[in-house]
Amino acid sequence: MDVTIKITDREGVVHEVQAPTDMAMNLMEVCKAYELPVEGTCGGMAMCASCQCYVTSETTLPEMGTDEDLMLAEAFHVEDNSRLGCQIPITPELDGLEVTLAPE
Repeated sequence: MDVTIKITDREGVVHEVQAPTDMAMNLMEVCKAYELPVEGTCGGMAMCASCQCYVTSETTLPEMGTDEDLMLAEAFHVEDNSRLGCQIPITPELDGLEVTLAPE
């Protein structure tokens, strides 16, 4: 099953993408698959914040882990709705998720 996610890039363009729930992907990997400007420098280890995004929908996300919390404490442009894309697994519950990529 695929879920639909709306990702607003840094230019303000909205990309409505389909993400598979059966491939153990995370939001950062989905962005990279669609060639959206997400670096993911650390490879998804919650160590670089280059996949930071702002969650703009009311979608329920998994609880933030300690590593993600600590990384966001050191990152730039952090808002109350900031999350690291690499820490958001693609699950059926994410259908309708809307995020905006944080500035570099």
